[in-house]
Amino acid sequence: MQSAGSGWGNGLLGVIIFSGSLPATRVAVGCFSALFLTSARAIIAALIGAAVLGLLRQAWPARRDLASLTIVSIGVVVGFPLLTALALQHITSAHSIVFIGLLPLSTAIFAVLRGGERPQPLFWLFAILGSATVAGFALSNDGTASVAGDLLMVAAIVLCGLGYAEGAALSRRIGGWQVISWALLLALPLMLPVMVWTWPSTWSDVGASAWIGLAYVSIFSMFVGFIFWYRGLAIGGIARVGQLQQLQPFFGLALAGFLLHEPVAWSMVAATALVVVCVFFARRYA
Repeated sequence: MQSAGSGWGNGLLGVIIFSGSLPATRVAVGCFSALFLTSARAIIAALIGAAVLGLLRQAWPARRDLASLTIVSIGVVVGFPLLTALALQHITSAHSIVFIGLLPLSTAIFAVLRGGERPQPLFWLFAILGSATVAGFALSNDGTASVAGDLLMVAAIVLCGLGYAEGAALSRRIGGWQVISWALLLALPLMLPVMVWTWPSTWSDVGASAWIGLAYVSIFSMFVGFIFWYRGLAIGGIARVGQLQQLQPFFGLALAGFLLHEPVAWSMVAATALVVVCVFFARRYA
């Protein structure tokens, strides 16, 4: 029970931290290109990870872990940040946040494929019903929909679910913060030239809100959140604790509405609420 409680507690902290990612990204892409934002946040987080690894004198990862670290890097260091940044050039953060309702299903699928977990059949019934609700909302016209933005968000969710499941499985062996630190360092040789290539020609138009957005996604979304999230998934079960992402749309919609003053349509709230109900029952049978 204590392990389960610790898993849920760590997972919830991770979800709360991640809830600010899309609103912060939405603010940052107003002044930075998607490629620069993706590379800059990865480099900043990689420097933090390198410092922590060095201070705590962590051993280099084993050769057998490199493939998993590469998958994590592709999924959560490069894929999800880049695709969401591109999507947020077409849609609002409030609209994009509803797609987070697909993450529990994506994570659970990869928990089976990569983590060896076996949820009960009823889990898939409720998980698919919740995902169908999200898909139906995405196809509806809420005034902020965009085919390009929606497709980019779906691709981002697939890669993110893969990165979550792979990282959680690996963190059982080497630790959660070690996983994200090494994954960030693995992506560093790619991110450095991308950042140089996309370096802004001028900094005078970059406002304080964009700097705050960059700082948030670099420190919290790209590093601190994963410390809690991977630990929670590893302790409590990837498919089970992954269902805590049902809360992320609520937190994110609140941030988008109150901080960014974006319109939050009743259909967004209704879709999110229905997804939460579906994922609640999916959690029971995970």
